Amino acid sequence: MNFIQMIIPLNITKTISDWISSIMPETAANYTIMVVIAVAYLVLFAVAGLYLVLLERKVAAWFQLRIGPNRVGPWGLLQTMADALKLVSKELTSTIKIDKFLYNLAPYFVIVAALMAMAVFPFSKQFQAFDINIGVFFLIAISSIGVIGILLAGWSSNNKFALIGAMRSGLQTISYELSVGLSILTMVLLTGSLQLSEIVEAQRTGGWLILQGHVPSIIAFMIFMIAGTAETNRAPFDLVEAESELGAGFHTEYSGMKFAYFFLAEFINMFIISSIAVVLFFGGWLSPFGITDNITWFPEVIWFIIKVVGLIFLMMWFRWTFPRLRVDQLLTLEWKYLLPLNLMNLMLMAIIIWLNWTI
Repeated sequence: MNFIQMIIPLNITKTISDWISSIMPETAANYTIMVVIAVAYLVLFAVAGLYLVLLERKVAAWFQLRIGPNRVGPWGLLQTMADALKLVSKELTSTIKIDKFLYNLAPYFVIVAALMAMAVFPFSKQFQAFDINIGVFFLIAISSIGVIGILLAGWSSNNKFALIGAMRSGLQTISYELSVGLSILTMVLLTGSLQLSEIVEAQRTGGWLILQGHVPSIIAFMIFMIAGTAETNRAPFDLVEAESELGAGFHTEYSGMKFAYFFLAEFINMFIISSIAVVLFFGGWLSPFGITDNITWFPEVIWFIIKVVGLIFLMMWFRWTFPRLRVDQLLTLEWKYLLPLNLMNLMLMAIIIWLNWTI
């Protein structure tokens, strides 16, 4: 038994579940376990969002040859904590002519959709809250809900700039969801399963799917990252929040914690897109240096996080490398290039599987 196994049990989730079940009745234990899981994911959600903001600022500073946040805490590690406290303490302001119900409801659509999507990711063999046999379909469906919150925010704000940003978001999301879905379908075709844990296990012996599927897998990954970046409204596809045109876009009229929900959801959506890519293309929590059955819970999560952070860095690299597209360029890229290429790539993957040319 190594040092990590001495500190953390091999199956920590089962250990906690058994302990709770031993000290209270079955019904109470079930509800308590649900609450514990929800709290754990909320903490993960908050911490991941805050430190992805810090990573964004550090990466931006690195690309622009400056230092970045370095005042609050060692190396500026507590800067986003201070920013979060500032946002929480700010007054929630709004205009007189807003639609109050929809205005207040919109941020929760965005944040709840992101939180629900995180529940199905297999962070390790034991660390997965919701392992269902239609996990990929669930992810695609849930990720479509977030745009409803953006549309509601733009409409209910009674602000023309917010409305333009919201309409752009709807246009962009509906367009690029096709490419995201077809890229995912290409890999589902290769694995023959919609269950995320099974997709990861399929890569245990055959290697990462990006290598098993040859050229179609590589093309699917490239299209997925481009379309996924557009789905999260990140530069160079950030027409939804184009500061030079729309102020702050769809959340122009939001302040305080409600603004923080939109801001946090953008970074969590980056985490979600990168996590999907890691599961579908890069082996999920599996180590790239050979897999053994006695691998501990802790390293599995670390491998998953390292891969996810690597892809998040790639998305941030996009932002500080490419200029913002125009609306016509945005739609031309999807409908004239990515979508036809995706359809041909899906057919090519089907031919490769039919001929049994996979690794």
